[in-house]
Amino acid sequence: MITRILLILTVIFGSINISAQTNKPAKSKSRSEWFNEMSRYKAQFIASELKLSEEQKQKFVAAYEKMENESAKTAREARKMEKEVREKGDNATDLELEKAAEALTELKLKQARTEQVYFQQFKSILTPRQLFNLSSAERKFTRKIMESHRKSRHDRD
Repeated sequence: MITRILLILTVIFGSINISAQTNKPAKSKSRSEWFNEMSRYKAQFIASELKLSEEQKQKFVAAYEKMENESAKTAREARKMEKEVREKGDNATDLELEKAAEALTELKLKQARTEQVYFQQFKSILTPRQLFNLSSAERKFTRKIMESHRKSRHDRD
């Protein structure tokens, strides 16, 4: 789930960032600043959707941002290997191709394990109902971002 969300967000905001760079000379944010800001916004959005108390919100947002950062770090490592192999093109060896494919498959497993670890933390922060509604709040966030992206593309045309 998180992998899908991160991939969608990366694609969406990567394209927005590219178009923003052509329109805004020096004020664009670095990729890591943007990611941190988006991660905070996402955690705050989810906390709001789950109607967390102030105490829950503080604990949840901190844990959720940590989870997102760990997941993103894992993804960056796998994507780096993928990029290196893609750049080699036809010169990439079978072993390099196989290792890159394994890394991308393992990425899903590692991110699922990370989610599982944080799920245990979330169980101590959220009520069972809030825990149940967490994944739907994540999907709602993704839909909201997609709609916003669609609208911004429509407004540019």
